[in-house]
Amino acid sequence: MAVSTLAPLLAFLARGLLPAQQTDRFAAVAPRMHEFVEKGEVAGAVTLIATKDRIIHLSAVGKGDMTKDRKMRADDIFWIASMTKPITAVCVAILADEGKLNFDDPLAKHLPEFAGLIVSENGQTVKPSRPVTLRDVMTHTSGMGEMTDREPHLTLAETSRRLSQQPLRFQPRSRWAYSTAGMDVLGRVVEVTSGMPFDVFLQKRVLDPLGMKNTSFWVAPAKESRWAHSYLWNQRAGKLEETTIPYLYITAVTDRGRPPLGGAGLFSTAEDVARFYQMMLNKGALNGKRILKPETVVEMTRNQTGALSARPGMPWGLGFCVVEDPTRMSANSVLSPGSFGHGGAFSTQSWADPAKNLIWVLMFQRDGKGNPDNSDVRVAFQDAAAKGLGQ
Repeated sequence: MAVSTLAPLLAFLARGLLPAQQTDRFAAVAPRMHEFVEKGEVAGAVTLIATKDRIIHLSAVGKGDMTKDRKMRADDIFWIASMTKPITAVCVAILADEGKLNFDDPLAKHLPEFAGLIVSENGQTVKPSRPVTLRDVMTHTSGMGEMTDREPHLTLAETSRRLSQQPLRFQPRSRWAYSTAGMDVLGRVVEVTSGMPFDVFLQKRVLDPLGMKNTSFWVAPAKESRWAHSYLWNQRAGKLEETTIPYLYITAVTDRGRPPLGGAGLFSTAEDVARFYQMMLNKGALNGKRILKPETVVEMTRNQTGALSARPGMPWGLGFCVVEDPTRMSANSVLSPGSFGHGGAFSTQSWADPAKNLIWVLMFQRDGKGNPDNSDVRVAFQDAAAKGLGQ
């Protein structure tokens, strides 16, 4: 190339008019997460921050499988445990939007086996003061308990029947008490009302429209190499050791004979979870696909439990936990009042902040680390990202 041809380009470069490489606003996040890996507290973690339109941060550190020394990938698949609950609730809400049910329907209207419920009160059994409604189940105010002993491949129909024979722990709407089994029952409501298996309804009406291609009740054999294994701290050995997922009832993650349990059954990726919350921040739609009516999104993410005591500063919506007072829990300090989301038993987290147009997703698999919603890892992730967000 002639010098005369190069001259204009050299002059352009000299004036500094070429755009500089954009710096990573969230460069501090991965090193902060890696500190927990180095200390042996977590095997690996994926962090994600998104707006309602795009992902603005996604990173992975550590190992997805310590036995095989496999590095964690940003698209690794995690057991998201109770983060399943809001997704199940959205399925119920879709049917409400279509007029096939109402949130205030008695549960027994759709599942007649619940017509004979009784309440255990002061060592005696009494009749409920009123019928348990779908709203009660979605807000954990039904009085329903848990199934402590079940066979691995028990169907949703049989699960529902057995739960209907257990006494309620309290009168409907008189208290708040978490019930994973109650959300399992809602999966059966979806089956009966829609006329299709719960997992098929979820796939057709939520996962496919939102492009959640890695979310399922079972890890596909072709994707098992991306499954992030679960770990528990062995105090005597002074290290993390792989642990089982109790809610899988001694089945393999690939076992499709296990029922689609709406309380804590799903596996997913950080990006898939973000898509779900982008739909919620976009008032029920994403990429031209409408899942819920805008007014239904509002209904699901408002305080439905009033003054009933739930979690610190967090009442319940319909399937979602709602942040009313962020000052009551240190990990909620980055969230605005009116934020909503849910955590999972093995430390996964997902929260959406409509006021700031932000979605926070944290994925790691660690049992026995205390309150997952207020974990030190979640606090560190958010603190490291705060500077990049200008908070």
